[in-house]
Amino acid sequence: MALALALAVLLLSGVVDAADDAQARYLLHCRGCHLANGTGVPPDVPTLVDEIGRLVATPVGREYVVRVPGVSQAALDDEGLASLLNWILETFNADTLPANFRPYSAGEITEARKKVLADPLTYRRALRLDGTRAPN
Repeated sequence: MALALALAVLLLSGVVDAADDAQARYLLHCRGCHLANGTGVPPDVPTLVDEIGRLVATPVGREYVVRVPGVSQAALDDEGLASLLNWILETFNADTLPANFRPYSAGEITEARKKVLADPLTYRRALRLDGTRAPN
């Protein structure tokens, strides 16, 4: 609780820069389940290390990452969520990011959040490596 309070004070005071801000958001919104190092507790809590970098290589996978309920419903505005996702990708997935990776934008987050993903596990199993979805 003290860590969360200290991070909130730093965020609100403007003392931290953009990278620190994204890391603080990660610690406040993601660390509880995915752990400080992003490894999670598979299979119940998926890892954020390397896997997400592979997913964002395709348009379908890139949109999926934002539509996962824990992401899309995070108590962050679109700009804050884009910053957080970009930090996760650059910090935990640098080795698996596609060569043509472009950071998420607030507008992209806005559009993806409009598409509710009711069953993320089934959807993810249906993702193909070529960026298409398997037929239902």
